[in-house]
Amino acid sequence: MESVVPTARDLARRSQAAAGAKDREAWLALFAADAVVEDPVGPSPLCPDGRGHHGAEAIAGFYDTVIGQVDRMHFAIERSYLCGDEVADVGTIHLTLPGGHATQVHGVFTYRTDGAGRIAALRAFWEFDSPAP
Repeated sequence: MESVVPTARDLARRSQAAAGAKDREAWLALFAADAVVEDPVGPSPLCPDGRGHHGAEAIAGFYDTVIGQVDRMHFAIERSYLCGDEVADVGTIHLTLPGGHATQVHGVFTYRTDGAGRIAALRAFWEFDSPAP
């Protein structure tokens, strides 16, 4: 029986579900060993040099300091464009922060597969200084 390699969209949905479920191990298992996470793309307080988080150890650190600190996270994807080994999702991340503060992040979230069933790159385009209430 032939195994089916997941598309970038499949991997995006798995990533979003694992992050929303606060399932650290499942989320980290989605990434290739040499993957990169840029969330958001460019310099920000989450990545001052703007180069992103490269490799398993850095991506685990990103999870622990960003995703792991959020009480609740839900992705509402409005549109999704699958092209080759990449997908661009347009939507909103609904977040509940410690202390019950709710906020939203509107953006474009891209995922690229390595072709072997893992995420090679996750890039999130959103404006750090203007999350919605």
